[in-house]
Amino acid sequence: MRKKTPMTVAAVVGAAAALTLATPLAAQAHVTVDPSSTAAASYSVLTFSVGHGCDGSPTTGVTFTIPDSIASVTPTVNPGWEITESGNQVSYTAETPLPDDRRTTFELSVKLPDAEAGEQLAFPVLQQCEVGSIDWAEVAAPGEAEPQSPAPLLVLTESTGDGHGHGTGTEDSAAGADAAQPATASDDVLARVLGIAGLVVGTVGLILGLKGRRNEVRK
Repeated sequence: MRKKTPMTVAAVVGAAAALTLATPLAAQAHVTVDPSSTAAASYSVLTFSVGHGCDGSPTTGVTFTIPDSIASVTPTVNPGWEITESGNQVSYTAETPLPDDRRTTFELSVKLPDAEAGEQLAFPVLQQCEVGSIDWAEVAAPGEAEPQSPAPLLVLTESTGDGHGHGTGTEDSAAGADAAQPATASDDVLARVLGIAGLVVGTVGLILGLKGRRNEVRK
């Protein structure tokens, strides 16, 4: 059996460490999306992050392709970038190319489709640079490894019921209904007892007052 020398072991450990570090760096290099909401039928602000250029070349433009199931999209103004819309695409063109070692973000406000939870939405992104381009449009089939140029993905969750990412308001409605309920029978009985007691006290006071006046007259 061949023995491993200290140098061989060190080389293996070093290679493993390099792979471990390279994996998250590669993941960070992708164009990613961070939604403010993933609930079906809700409004969501999608924040796309672009972390590098094209093999060292500065980024000059970014074009987002919106899924057909999304009925409306509103791009957010990004200083230094010009916005154009065509069909289901939104494009940002840089006034000054974005250096390869700088990152930026783009925000799109959309109305997510009223679809089943678990449905996956892909947002292909074409990144154009001074030299070359990267088409972030690949979507892996279930069970497959992540492709080289993956499209940003969003997975829908259960609808909240009101289209705005809030609750249905059922609890508030119930509380309001309880507050508007008429007085109960026990409340009515208590009111009557207090009223009768008040009359008795008043009558006793009147009798004592009259009796006192009579005594004064006799004197």
